[in-house]
Amino acid sequence: MKLGVGIISTGRVGAVLGAALGRAGHTIVAAHARSEESIERAEVLLPGVPLQDVEEIVRTCELVLLALPDRELPGLVEGLAKAGAWQPGHLVVHTAGSMGVEVLAPAAAMGALGLAIHPAMTFTGTSLDLSRLVDCPFAVSGPATILPVAQALVTEIEGIPFEVPSERRALYHAALAHGGNHVVTVVTQAMRMLEEAGIDDPGAFLGPLVGASVDGALRSREALLTGPVVRGDVPTIEKHVDVLSEYPDVLSTYRAIASATADRAVLRSTITEATAADIKTALED
Repeated sequence: MKLGVGIISTGRVGAVLGAALGRAGHTIVAAHARSEESIERAEVLLPGVPLQDVEEIVRTCELVLLALPDRELPGLVEGLAKAGAWQPGHLVVHTAGSMGVEVLAPAAAMGALGLAIHPAMTFTGTSLDLSRLVDCPFAVSGPATILPVAQALVTEIEGIPFEVPSERRALYHAALAHGGNHVVTVVTQAMRMLEEAGIDDPGAFLGPLVGASVDGALRSREALLTGPVVRGDVPTIEKHVDVLSEYPDVLSTYRAIASATADRAVLRSTITEATAADIKTALED
């Protein structure tokens, strides 16, 4: 079943998903854009699609895609409910990773059908993202009676849907932030230190090690974990703490992750609890 779709708004995610839905055969009826960047993005990815205000889009489209920052979503849904914009039978889909369908309750109270989909991918907001949607995992949430609609929408744009209960969306999203965004923080900190150590191209130097580490973790979890913590090498850790005293932001990250690594190493019987205690003492000295 092909639908008339409205996109609110044409940020990096909304514009790309709108283009993907259009490519899948749905009609993109209208879109909403506020900034000059969003307007330009809509012109490129959604050519010919008229830009309208939010309430007009909601009143005229069969499927409304709410692709706006998580913090703005509750207020928008509630405001449109107070304006009487939601209609029975409306399909309302949001892309906020940390929220389930409970945030759409004001719309559901007026007869709209609420769903949540979230692509586990970073977006550039360009046509390059369309190819990256192929086989991209999507978390889908919603009532069992209409969840197949969310699954079908994801499948149509060549993604892979995975059901995540609404009450576990915050946990799901925290996992993505921790495993994706925080990795970037650690890697860029390491690159900065390598530059200080005299490595001209820290990205190329670190790439093979990081790639092997991430691949090993994804394939075998902690089985291939190595390094001074899992070897119980307290003297080396003391040297690290000493040299990182000149980099306070890196040191705080190093301490937290090394301590967590020690806890996991104890659970895996790689080191003893006594060694873990010595490691944590070294981390704080």
